[in-house]
Amino acid sequence: MCGITGFIQWSGDLTQDSELLVRMTDSIAHRGPDGSGTWISNPCAFGHRRLSVIDPENGAQPMIIHQEEEVYAIVYNGELYNAAELKDELIRRGHRFNTKCDTEVLLVSYIEWGPDCLDRLNGIFAFAIWDSVREQVFLARDRVGVKPLFYSYIDGTLIFGSEPKALLQHPKVEPVVGPDGLAEVFIVGPARTPGHGVYRNVSELKPGQAMVFNQGGLRTYTYWKLTSRPHEDNVEQTAAHLRDLLYDTVERQLISDVPVCSLLSGGLDSSALSAIAVEYYKQTGQGQIHTYSVDYVDNDRHFQSHSFQPGVDAPWIKRMHEELETKHHWIEFDTPELVEALDVSTQKRDLPGMADVDASLLLFCREIKKGATVAISGEAADEIFGGYPWFHREEMLNAGTFPWSVAPDMRAGLLSPEIREWIRPLEYLSDRYSDAVAEVPTLAEESGQESKMRIMSYLNITRFMPTLLDRKDRMSMGVGLEVRVPYTDHRLIDYVWNVPWSIKTTGNREKGILRKALEGVLPEDVLYRKKSPYPKTHNPNYLTAVKQQVLSILDEPSSPILPLVDIAKIRELASSPDASSNLPWFGQLMSGPQLFAYLAQVNYWLKEYNVAIR
Repeated sequence: MCGITGFIQWSGDLTQDSELLVRMTDSIAHRGPDGSGTWISNPCAFGHRRLSVIDPENGAQPMIIHQEEEVYAIVYNGELYNAAELKDELIRRGHRFNTKCDTEVLLVSYIEWGPDCLDRLNGIFAFAIWDSVREQVFLARDRVGVKPLFYSYIDGTLIFGSEPKALLQHPKVEPVVGPDGLAEVFIVGPARTPGHGVYRNVSELKPGQAMVFNQGGLRTYTYWKLTSRPHEDNVEQTAAHLRDLLYDTVERQLISDVPVCSLLSGGLDSSALSAIAVEYYKQTGQGQIHTYSVDYVDNDRHFQSHSFQPGVDAPWIKRMHEELETKHHWIEFDTPELVEALDVSTQKRDLPGMADVDASLLLFCREIKKGATVAISGEAADEIFGGYPWFHREEMLNAGTFPWSVAPDMRAGLLSPEIREWIRPLEYLSDRYSDAVAEVPTLAEESGQESKMRIMSYLNITRFMPTLLDRKDRMSMGVGLEVRVPYTDHRLIDYVWNVPWSIKTTGNREKGILRKALEGVLPEDVLYRKKSPYPKTHNPNYLTAVKQQVLSILDEPSSPILPLVDIAKIRELASSPDASSNLPWFGQLMSGPQLFAYLAQVNYWLKEYNVAIR
C-alpha cells in the first residue's frame, strides 16, 4: 500500500515544479514510510510514497518501462490479489518481468491490454499511468472504492492524489468550501455523496470509474457497477458458493512478504476471517496468527445495551482466540487518549469524520503497526448481507431518507439561520436521496418487499460502505498499516447483490445465509451471536471532556465554527440532561458525546486547514 500524487499539464516546463511535486509527495509520507520517489517528464509529474508489502527489495515507484521509443510510467496504491495468474498469462504472451511486485504486473497488463486491463484485475487499487503511445494519462479506482483517488481539473491542469491534502499543496487548489460542501459536512454525513470532495474544485473518482486525460480534454467513464439479474441458486447452493468465494478471497489476501494479522471482535464477520486465516496458515506451515481487539478503560462498568450494541465483545473475543489458538493482543484506550486523537484523526481524513470512532481506530492501528504491517478486517459484511438493524425495521425502510440520516431536522437545527438559508440542508439531503434511489438497478419481476430491500442494499453498498472504507483506509494508512477487507471482493459483492432477501435472511436471522455458509467453520454460539458493531467508549468522562471542549470553543470569539452554528442551541444541548451517551443525535449513529466531538472536529478542521466558506 502506498500514497500517490501528481499533476499533468500540456504546456510549460514541469521540471521547474520539482519542489512542488516533492511537497505534494511528502504531504502523504504517512501512507508510505518505506520509500519515496518522484518522476517528471513533460507533461507528467508523478510522486509516490511506498509501504513495502510484496518484494520489498524491488518495486520502487514511479515505475518506468521503456519499449523502444515507447514510455510507460505508473504510480499505484493497492494490491492485486490475482497478480500471479496475470503474470503467468503475460509471460505466455511474451512479456518479461524484472521484479516480483504487482506494480510491474499492473503496468505490463496495461501495456498488453490497455484500459481493458481493468476487467481482469482482482484487487484494491488507485493508479495513474502515463502512456506515450496514446499520449494520455489513464487513472482508475477499484470497483468498490477501497482505495481513494481525489482529483482537481483547473485551467487545463489535472491534479490528483490519494488524499485531499496532497492536492491542497498545489497553488491552484484552495481550501474553499461552498454550500454543497457544508451540506455534505453537516447534513449528509457520515456518508459523503459519491464523487464529492467537499472542497470546491475537488472531486473523487467514484468506485468502478476510470479517467482518460489527453490534449483533447478529460473523460471519465464507469467500467464496473452493480448489475441486477435473477438468482438461480437455492439456499444450499448459495451457501456453498459463498463459502467457496470467501475462502478463495481470504487466502488470496493473506499473501504477503511481511507479517499479516487479523482484527478480532468476536463477532461473526471478523471471527470467520480469523478462522479461515488460521486454517490457511496451518495448511501452509506459516505458524501462529496474531489477532488484535480494541476496548476502552472501564467500558465494562458503563456499558448499556441498545439495538446497535446489544452486548460487550470481550467474552466472545476470549472465546474465539482460545478456540483458534491465536496470539491475541488486547488493546485498551482511556478518555484522554481518545480526546487528544480527535484532531489527529481529522488531519488524516482532511475532514471532520466519525468522531471517537475515527480517533480510536487511529490509535488501534498505531498499536497494531508495532507488530504487523498488514491486517485483515471484516468491513462491508453488514452492508452486503444486510446486518444493520435498519434493514429490519419498517419505520427505517419507509423513512424516505438514508437510514443513517433519520434525524435531519435536529441536525439542520444546529446550524445558524443564515447558513440554513444558504445551504438549504433538508432539500440537499432529499435531492441526494432521490439521486441514489434513481440509480438502483431494479428487476421488474421482483416483489414489493424484495424491491424495497434491494434499494436499502444499494444505499448501504454505494453510500454507507464507502465512508467506512474511507475511514479504515485513512486511519490505517495514517500510521503506515495496510488493512485488507475480504468482504469487498467484487465477485462476492456481485453475487450477494442478487441473492433474494428471503435467502439472505435464511433461518429468519440477519445475515442468515452467511451464517449458513460458515457452519462448521465457527462454533455455533459465535455463529449465531447477535451483531455488535465497532465498539465505542461508554465512559461518562468522555462526554464531560468533549462537551467542555465545545463550550470552550463557543467562548472563544475567533472560533471559525461560530458563524456556522446556532450557538444558543448547542449551549442548550450541553446543559440538557439529554446530552447522554445513549441519545442518538445523528440518526442511530452519533450519540450525544459524538455530536460534541464532531463539532470540535469541525472547528479544528476549519482552523487548521484555513478553510474559506464562500
